Amino acid sequence: QVQLVESGGGLVQTGGSLTLSCVASGRPFTDYVLGWFRQAPGKEREFVAGITWSGGATYYSDSVKGRFTISRDNTKNTAFLQMNSLKPEDTAVYYCAADEALVMIVTTLRPSYWGQGTQVTVSS
Repeated sequence: QVQLVESGGGLVQTGGSLTLSCVASGRPFTDYVLGWFRQAPGKEREFVAGITWSGGATYYSDSVKGRFTISRDNTKNTAFLQMNSLKPEDTAVYYCAADEALVMIVTTLRPSYWGQGTQVTVSS
């Protein structure tokens, strides 16, 4: 198993930036593909970004491509989501997720492990 703890959420104005962090503990960090998902009020949880075990490949939803960057530091068991040019529609609870299989993060969107979430609010 792996435990995930997110941080870095907050309130930011339109056009601003935030960086979310996700610290993992438990099994070796490199066993897992990592992803970020988000859920806005009244909406279903959606995929935001994913990154493979070594960080060699990344995946993004169309809504954030070019604005958000996912990365990971395997020496620190930490994943990041750098969010730039934020828009009010980016307002949501952001969740870090992990799974051993890439398909569970970027295709079926059903990872085995979730963090508790961190709130991101973008004011207009």
